[in-house]
Amino acid sequence: MAKHTIGGLSSEGLPYSRAVRAGDFIYVSGMLGFGPDGAIVSGGVAAETRQILGDLQDLLAEAGCGLGDVVKVNVCLPNAEDFDAFNAAYAEFFASEPPARATICAGLTIDARIEIEAIVYDPQPRREA
Repeated sequence: MAKHTIGGLSSEGLPYSRAVRAGDFIYVSGMLGFGPDGAIVSGGVAAETRQILGDLQDLLAEAGCGLGDVVKVNVCLPNAEDFDAFNAAYAEFFASEPPARATICAGLTIDARIEIEAIVYDPQPRREA
């Protein structure tokens, strides 16, 4: 099975791809709420969640699919008290038939309120020219 990257390499210069297609699946690396200026957006976990999920939509559009194709999401919240605000923002993007999800409470390597990774099922892979 061939695999290829989507969205290029990490924008932070770290040794990982933003997403990798392997067969009918796309594996999206953990995403943080970076704004256009390269800094974490202000406004707390809800704003960061919206930024991440908007960026995920854009990344998946590059692959020819969308949020409706997401089958599994893993979430890391450093602060359990952010869970309700995160869920409210998350529901804006996954209002019906949301993907399976795991949410853990653990520290992050940078000062962010949330990190999200995703697994996407896309049985119609984009054909390379």
